[in-house]
Amino acid sequence: MLWAVIIVIVVNGVRAPIERMAQGSEPTGASASPTATGFPTADAAAFAGQFAAAYLSFDGSKPDDRAERLKPFLPEGSERQFGWNGFGRMSSGAYQFSGIEVTDAQNAIVTVFAQSGAQRWKLSVPVYYSNGKFVVSGQPALLPAGGPAGLPQLPQPEHDDTAESELRPQLEGFFKAYAAGDATQLQRYVAQGVTLDGFDGNVTLAELKSVSAPPGGTSREITAVVVWGIPTGATPSPAATNTDPAAQAAGLEQAYRLLVEKQGDNWYIKSIRGATRSAG
Repeated sequence: MLWAVIIVIVVNGVRAPIERMAQGSEPTGASASPTATGFPTADAAAFAGQFAAAYLSFDGSKPDDRAERLKPFLPEGSERQFGWNGFGRMSSGAYQFSGIEVTDAQNAIVTVFAQSGAQRWKLSVPVYYSNGKFVVSGQPALLPAGGPAGLPQLPQPEHDDTAESELRPQLEGFFKAYAAGDATQLQRYVAQGVTLDGFDGNVTLAELKSVSAPPGGTSREITAVVVWGIPTGATPSPAATNTDPAAQAAGLEQAYRLLVEKQGDNWYIKSIRGATRSAG
């Protein structure tokens, strides 16, 4: 009996501080996270995005189409159009998950982004989860997604006109080789030990629009703006003419940030990346 009492005292003495440490590591009064509730947030986000695609697209001349698309998302006995009056036309897309507010293991409100024409929206969707399945549990709420942020003006950067004049012919040759993906030609324009992959002829250089080089030494970071010619990729219709805009190659203006190094009379490219914001 004496040994039994001693063992109990020892066990309790060891367990007590461990339990206090475990309790101390738990947040006090913190709301349950989606993981803690067991609510499947990723699946709920996908479900709400699919629902938004059906809900925010309608055509008054084909109301049954929307009603059929909504069926997999609505509880039994719901009104077929789920709040739409059957008139008008709307087409939306670009659905992206925005956020989720989990109430408990079965309920949450999922918010997704959507776009219709020039208008961006948010749609908050209440969902219920049970036995691996979801259903929209109430009317959704359409919210404004906001317009573009106001972009402040930047001061004009300093330019090294001499360096820009030297760089232009080098960069024209480089971007032509970059567009073609010609490894042999690219080696003429890149620094020793540098290897770059090109576009393999999927674009062509339509124009080197601008070169901006700050004052500095033999190694600098510059900005170049180019216009890529992009093949239309579409088979011209029999009625297409030479003046049909859709049948002609597209031009797409792009800005690049290049690290260049001068060796002798020539500049060589060490790296190329997307440009940061520049005033010109």
